[in-house]
Amino acid sequence: MNDNLEKTILLVDPDIDYLDWASKHLQAEDVRILRCDVADKAEKVCAKTDVHLVIADMKLEPFDGIELLKRLRATNPNLSVIITAGFPGTAQIIKASQAGAQDIIGKEALTFELRGAVEEALSTVEALNNSREEKSSPNAETDGRANIIGISKAFQDVFKVVGRVARTSAPVLISGESGTGKELVASTLHTYSDRRKNELTAINCGAIPENLLESELFGHEKGSFTGAAARRIGRFEQCDNSTLFLDEIGDMPLQVQVKLLRVLQEGTFSRVGSNDVLKSDVRIVAATNKNLAEEVAAGNFREDLYYRLNVVELLLPPLRDRKEDIPLLAEYFLQKITKKNGMARIRLSGEAATFLQEHHWPGNVRELENTMARACALAASDTLLPQDIPIGVAIRKNISESSLFDSFLDLRSTDSNVIEQFSKKFAEYALEKNNGEIVNAAEELGCKVSDLKKYLTL
Repeated sequence: MNDNLEKTILLVDPDIDYLDWASKHLQAEDVRILRCDVADKAEKVCAKTDVHLVIADMKLEPFDGIELLKRLRATNPNLSVIITAGFPGTAQIIKASQAGAQDIIGKEALTFELRGAVEEALSTVEALNNSREEKSSPNAETDGRANIIGISKAFQDVFKVVGRVARTSAPVLISGESGTGKELVASTLHTYSDRRKNELTAINCGAIPENLLESELFGHEKGSFTGAAARRIGRFEQCDNSTLFLDEIGDMPLQVQVKLLRVLQEGTFSRVGSNDVLKSDVRIVAATNKNLAEEVAAGNFREDLYYRLNVVELLLPPLRDRKEDIPLLAEYFLQKITKKNGMARIRLSGEAATFLQEHHWPGNVRELENTMARACALAASDTLLPQDIPIGVAIRKNISESSLFDSFLDLRSTDSNVIEQFSKKFAEYALEKNNGEIVNAAEELGCKVSDLKKYLTL
């Protein structure tokens, strides 16, 4: 805060002690601090005073901080606003970001983050005044809710970006390890977009054979290939004015990548077997657990398509890097599972929560959910203790009791060929058990379709 011109900061919070602390914490020679404890008074102050930055609590009277943010930016779109909240949820973060908040900071982190956020906000005031000409109107409330839980900074940073880009049409690339919640993030992007009235469509690019994926996406004409008994309308036509989620985009064949690139560049495509050029307004959200930059270097993914998809990148942190979220997620899954199955409420003990936080969670959130499902099934009381949580047990009881799986537990050899042969037999067993449905087999084993295919070809 070393600009020669004085900057005015308005603090809005019902907690007088917090106002006292924040006033002293932000005190500087070039800063003037104003204070309010209610939202309507803050609105009047901003109408009469040249305020550069507002720091407002989420919970205010007679209307909340997001409503204050909307009203202030409706009259002054260049005004910077920081929202504070006690452990803000993902829905709050998204709505505040959509309404134009400069930042959203949890009150538990204010001591460490507030000054830096204020420095950044004030340093961009002049640039904002010069670059923003149009007034922003209040955003309509969405009926949807973010169904992902997290209070960690790494996870909340993701949803700040979600809030900013949800209502644009920019392609989004979601990357992260398997099980981190990429499909849920894609669903949340759609839920908070202007396309939410139409249904989100999801396709797993690794689960559909190469010769059928092109038809699945773009459709085909009758007789265009063997078995094409009738015209098929592809997903791009079905998704007009909606969102298409392409999961496991790194597994998309190069031939299909060419047609996808054309859609992203020109907004046009043709059905298989047709020369007719069709148009469709589709927002693409793609996801991968691969490093696409490395795939490009290896020649497995088109560089031009990579840059077209990667307009906005969301990197989801693994569960081991957001340990503070683990007890919240575990409690959420316990409530969800017991309610779905008509069971009595089961709670997590403090010791069990610590036990869960100490686990590495290679399968991320998906592994945690499966673990909570097993714990519910085996629970002997309404409170889970560490010994009640079967971490590392097979996902499905019928699989874990199979003689084939038991033989794996008895393996003592480190010979890679032995392990490969077992993996292949186990994959074949799972596929046979699921009547050849590879997606169901992979889901039952808790692995990706691409991995299961790899085991089958060993």
